[in-house]
Amino acid sequence: MERVIASLPVVTGPEWAGVNYFCTTRAGGVGVAPHDTLNLGRRAGDDPDTVAENRRRVRAAVPADPLWLRQVHGSEVVDADAQDVPDEPAVDASVTAQPGRVLAVMVADCLPVVIADADGQVLGAAHAGWRGLSGGVLEHTLAAMRAKAPAATGWRAWVGPGIGSQVFEVGQDVLDAFTQDDPATARYFTPRAGLSGKWLADLAGLADFRLRRAGVQEVALSGMCTVSESERFFSYRRDGETGRMALLAWLDPV
Repeated sequence: MERVIASLPVVTGPEWAGVNYFCTTRAGGVGVAPHDTLNLGRRAGDDPDTVAENRRRVRAAVPADPLWLRQVHGSEVVDADAQDVPDEPAVDASVTAQPGRVLAVMVADCLPVVIADADGQVLGAAHAGWRGLSGGVLEHTLAAMRAKAPAATGWRAWVGPGIGSQVFEVGQDVLDAFTQDDPATARYFTPRAGLSGKWLADLAGLADFRLRRAGVQEVALSGMCTVSESERFFSYRRDGETGRMALLAWLDPV
């Protein structure tokens, strides 16, 4: 679903009572190739002043300063409501039960995933590449949310734009990372004809599988491929040096 929020073209998923979320695109900002235009990543090789201006524009679309993460392709989760949260904690997911607390994850092929309960009591946002996904970042995010809101039920998730199954070529290491945990996940890997030891991986399908296995009842997939939609999304796999989009999510302010 496409929308414009504070002059920014964004994509989002199903409407959830009490929850707000969207993923930016590469439109609506400033900057020059290969970071044109709305690059939000400070470590993507872009001009720092340009990134600062793009983050300022995103800040105008949300109710508070986002908690930006220094993502490390891991599975650790930070509680955004804690007193001692560092600036840009080196983790790949965050959770909050505080209305108006804005969570953020950056992506450029990896999956942005937002999770919430049916009543909008607690919220989580995760950066899920294949390493984090196979390492349990989504399960760890859900566990942290359950710890913050033990009575919460009706879990739901949106899996935003990421590298599509038609272009995500992987090797034996990625296949093993998932199938050693659960052989049933082999169905999300299609052998490449004529290329021994290579598969096409369905990263969004794997996220769906793991979310449902962890107890999320409703999972919506964006179906958008960052590699294929070059006019709309940044893609590290496609371009190498490039910018970063961001998923922003928050509970309704009181």
